[in-house]
Amino acid sequence: MSAFSTIAFKPERCNGCNDCMSACAAVKGSSNRADSRIQIVAADNSFELAMCRQCGDPKCVSVCPSAALSKDAGSGVIAWDESKCVNCLLCTVGCAYGGIVHSAAVGHVVKCDTCSDDPACVKACDQSALSFITSARVYNEVGDLEDLFVPGLAACPGCNSELIMRHTLRRVGAETVLAIPAGCCAGMGSVGYNGTTGTKVPVFHSLLTNTASMLTGVKRQYKRQGREVTAMAMAGDGGASDVGFQSLSGAAERGEEILFICVDNEGYMNTGMQRSSCTPYGAWTTTTPVGEHGQGKSQDAKNMPLMMMMHNCAYVATASTGFMEDLYVKLDRAVEASKHGFAYLHIYSPCTTGWRFPARATTEVARMAVETNFVMLWDYSPASGLALTHPIDRPRPIAEYLKAHGKYRHLTREQVGHIDATITKNVAFIKRLAEAGPL
Repeated sequence: MSAFSTIAFKPERCNGCNDCMSACAAVKGSSNRADSRIQIVAADNSFELAMCRQCGDPKCVSVCPSAALSKDAGSGVIAWDESKCVNCLLCTVGCAYGGIVHSAAVGHVVKCDTCSDDPACVKACDQSALSFITSARVYNEVGDLEDLFVPGLAACPGCNSELIMRHTLRRVGAETVLAIPAGCCAGMGSVGYNGTTGTKVPVFHSLLTNTASMLTGVKRQYKRQGREVTAMAMAGDGGASDVGFQSLSGAAERGEEILFICVDNEGYMNTGMQRSSCTPYGAWTTTTPVGEHGQGKSQDAKNMPLMMMMHNCAYVATASTGFMEDLYVKLDRAVEASKHGFAYLHIYSPCTTGWRFPARATTEVARMAVETNFVMLWDYSPASGLALTHPIDRPRPIAEYLKAHGKYRHLTREQVGHIDATITKNVAFIKRLAEAGPL
């Protein structure tokens, strides 16, 4: 079964301007909003959407007696064939979303066709209430690829790091030698227990201090043998930004042909949730407690991706599982860059245990981090410079993100203000780098 692109609606962002309706009507040849194939309806101090959802099991298709409606197997769009339609209007009864209606102006039913995957309504919405979700292509492209981690890893329920591990190795492929230092990635059994292994590729358990150095030797030995493999590390933020930074920095400076992935859950979560240099300001950890003399971490987080960019690596990027299409594009670019130089991918990974939020909220927390600009998604190469890959021009209030998990529940107004100011400063800095072009 295939997945398809879709138009998503966030009612909390809609202000009822109806610009989307005007744009839709215009692209279909009308100046009357009533002719729009998308309708925004006011309801109880909010707004609802009446539009074709391009259903997987479309009732409009099943009730059509003349087979005038059919679901396109390639695009997923439900197409209407005028030559077959008998104007019985049974399809309008079968649709529960008001997605197909009779138009008096044209004398037959009309519905959304997604403007050939370039929906005018989405482009007209300056409130980001409408978005065109195209990540279905990830499922279609990689859904049948083999999961190269074994079933039954001992991760916490809702563990985002396991999600990263499985998606990453599935995409990078079997011609990989994997290094995993101490941390959550190793702790959940990826390197195995009692003589068994947790992966289907060669994997070794490096020290926190020497991951990049060991991969350097592995990669060079394979090159001597004339064999092309991806030498890849999956390290936590402690194994990258703290204890492992010396060997990481050295390998990057030398341009070793390595793909180094930092799975950043903002602390040493595997050993009891201690703070790392990537732990954000104000966050509770077991070594930055909250009480009479402490209110969480008192320093801002180290910006590891920017530090790695200043090493002039072949490729550097930030990513999040909240935006999988962006992550997969960057994985492809990182693998390609690692064939001729050092590639560094920094993936932000919410931790349900250490951050104190429900396991069901993992993906939502990951998305909120980006939508508030707490995390910025970008990539860099020496030839093209830094480019924002998912810019957020209308960020959600940072308070929404901070309230989503318990490690910030103690924050004072002054601390929230500090975080907000830090984000504003970081956004401005990153945007200036993006505008500057290649360094």
